[in-house]
Amino acid sequence: MSEQLRAVEWTGDGLSLIDQTLLPHRLERMHVTDVDTLVDAVRRLVVRGAPAIGVAGAYGVVIALRQAGRAGWDRAELLAAVSRIREARPTAVNLAVCVDRVLPLLDRGADAVLAEARAIHREDEQANRDMGGHGADWLLKRLPADRPLRLLTHCNAGALATAGWGTALGVIRELHARGRVELVHVDETRPLLQGSRLTAWELAHDGIPHRVQADGAAAGTILRGEVDAAIVGADRIAANGDTANKVGTVAVALACAHAGVPFLVAAPTTTVDTATATGAGIPIELRGEDEVLEWDGRRMAPEGSPGHNPAFDVTPGELVTALVTERGVLEVAAGELPGDRLV
Repeated sequence: MSEQLRAVEWTGDGLSLIDQTLLPHRLERMHVTDVDTLVDAVRRLVVRGAPAIGVAGAYGVVIALRQAGRAGWDRAELLAAVSRIREARPTAVNLAVCVDRVLPLLDRGADAVLAEARAIHREDEQANRDMGGHGADWLLKRLPADRPLRLLTHCNAGALATAGWGTALGVIRELHARGRVELVHVDETRPLLQGSRLTAWELAHDGIPHRVQADGAAAGTILRGEVDAAIVGADRIAANGDTANKVGTVAVALACAHAGVPFLVAAPTTTVDTATATGAGIPIELRGEDEVLEWDGRRMAPEGSPGHNPAFDVTPGELVTALVTERGVLEVAAGELPGDRLV
């Protein structure tokens, strides 16, 4: 499944996106040929994961160019549409990076932009496979060699979140291919359950042993000695190694630090924002309060109780044992900072 699964595909006249809001019960694709539909898909998490929305954003510039031709937009209207795509989700830096990469080709037309978007797509999948190998090698040098490993992951950083293969799940897939995975603890990842709906679905299809647990159980699982390493993805990494990822990640990192368990972040270099010095400068997306106040359309909190729904939290760099990218591994907590090594 992981070889064939593509969250984002270019069809020739638009984007085909796996609608991740319907998983695991239905596997359906959404066809996107206009800017409004793409921006809505990104905001509603039809397509999600920093690398995947970066790829979608690059293709989105092609969509905007073609729509401009059909609708007779002037340059200001075209740039406004591209800006809407670029800013659809503010925390994930890959979206802005990939849109900015194709923007210089705007005046050369849709075909030139499409060629660059395809290059971004290819590069992301190769980066995922490279970081899978780097991360597996690093872990296997440091963890028990006499048994398979017990791993923990939070949210979804698999094929569904990328151009293919996955970041954190790419490391896990590589370890599984080497026969070194005993069990993956999958945090359900409230409030939208990307762990139980998406990560568990990917692991089940790949035949990787796993079990889903409540987010609140993760720290206890780690402290009981049931986890050899935690591996997560990232949406933005500051120059000092502070890492924004799905809300709940920082609790996993704190438990790992207390237990002396490696906490790995796996992300492509496009996720590293060296222009942002620390995590304090990372914008944190606040999503609608209904996501935490309601369940399946039914209000679970008392009327009048407000909700607080940050989509991400920031893990301090000193808690990140290692950052795995396609270029290799940086031991961030030991002082190997991305702002120094990846510029």
